[in-house]
Amino acid sequence: MTTRPAGTPDRTRKWWQEVTPGQWKAMFAAWIGYLLDGFDFVLITLVLTEIADDFHLSTATAASLISGAFITRWLGGAVLGAMGDRYGRKTAMITSILLYSLGTFACGFAWGYSSLFVARLVIGLGMAGEYSASVSYVLESWPTRWRNRASGFLISGYAGGTVLAAELYKWVVPHWGWRWMFWIGVLPVLVALWVRRSLPEAGDWQKQIGAATRQEGERPNPFRPLFTGPIRAWINVVLAAVASTALFCVFTPVGAGSVPGLSVVAALCLTAFAVQLGGRRGWLLYVSLMVTVFCAFLYSWPIQALLPTYLKTDLGYAPGQVTDVMFYAGFGTMAGCWLAGFVGDRLGTRRAYACTLLASLAFVFPVFAVQDSLPALGVLLFGLLALSQGISGILPKYLAGHFPTATRAASLGFVYNVGALGGAVAPVLGAHLAEGMSLGRALAVLTFGLTLVVIILVGGNVPQRLGRLVDRQAPDDHLVPEAGGAGDLPAEAAPGSAAGEMSPESA
Repeated sequence: MTTRPAGTPDRTRKWWQEVTPGQWKAMFAAWIGYLLDGFDFVLITLVLTEIADDFHLSTATAASLISGAFITRWLGGAVLGAMGDRYGRKTAMITSILLYSLGTFACGFAWGYSSLFVARLVIGLGMAGEYSASVSYVLESWPTRWRNRASGFLISGYAGGTVLAAELYKWVVPHWGWRWMFWIGVLPVLVALWVRRSLPEAGDWQKQIGAATRQEGERPNPFRPLFTGPIRAWINVVLAAVASTALFCVFTPVGAGSVPGLSVVAALCLTAFAVQLGGRRGWLLYVSLMVTVFCAFLYSWPIQALLPTYLKTDLGYAPGQVTDVMFYAGFGTMAGCWLAGFVGDRLGTRRAYACTLLASLAFVFPVFAVQDSLPALGVLLFGLLALSQGISGILPKYLAGHFPTATRAASLGFVYNVGALGGAVAPVLGAHLAEGMSLGRALAVLTFGLTLVVIILVGGNVPQRLGRLVDRQAPDDHLVPEAGGAGDLPAEAAPGSAAGEMSPESA
């Protein structure tokens, strides 16, 4: 009888057999939360016209309700991420889902623009925290070799939420009105909270941070660099207030005529925070990752935000046809997230990201060249979104790997949600380009050009290379050499095992 050496992967086992029931449960709990995230974002876009009619709002004022969540996302990502680093991923997950579910529920009771806008601010805090907490929890709980897969499965929940919202809209709003969409959106929260209450803490955090806290009695404090003295503390409080005020003015009619200047002010304030949080050895990495995420939102969000407008205005599609196209677009993104996870585990995160985006370029211009064939448009759009937006399924894995466990959730939450401001800029940029050309051509040019930029940034490992200019000892990927999480993980996930040595990410 031949004995398999310890640490050698068992090739006879399927990958899903290496994932324990507890890890699948962790995935389900986080996936439900992220499905609600996607449901809520699309929800406000679907009922915006009904809200504008009820509250007698102009188009610009109503649109600011969408942008409202972006004003607080950077703060929510950092604060709830820091909570996850300090008190555990599970605590931050529960807090974040409570925040945005209460905000969603409150939207159904809004009596005017101001009350609805405040509810959207609360939703922004929770949505940002949900990303950093859920991503950190799942990645630190699954086996090391399958963490791209875990990332792709998790982010597919967002696309599932958009599909669910589009389908419910057709049935709920005509019969019961727009408020019921927000109230119904809270129901899955009960499932998520029920599942999450019995979850163990994330394995990596429990092993590295929880154990150290029990022994030494000191918890991590990712915000320590911001409060090293009374003067710096006050300066940073002022910077936070200025950044929030500037973003409020940029994304609401209040800042009309001063948007460029206010945008620069907000960018400088947020960059100042990134420099301090990253420190002397990490500030360049933080800033370059923020720019990378910003560009990723710029290439993907013009289509997400303006595709319905393009279908109705340029192609003259009826509302029912638009819903059908959005339905298949959502499934394209979901399928792409799953594909991205498998390809990422096979090729490595960066290679998979760059190669998949490169393949997506073949679909960009054909999608906007189709005029009279709904089936052809559906097929091409499915392919484009599966490759270009589905690859965002492994964006969490790409970002999280740059940060150590002690500061991962706060760093990931801040970097991602600051970069997510590109999602608010993208529709405006696409609309401005459309003033000199057709909307379809504007979307194609913007998507093609910014996709090339992201291919260069990610494929060329630009953030990591820049980071090593000031920190030559930075590892390639903080997630790969660490344990897969819980103590019941397979031997392949242990540090120094064959799985860790052969991982594409360690190449």
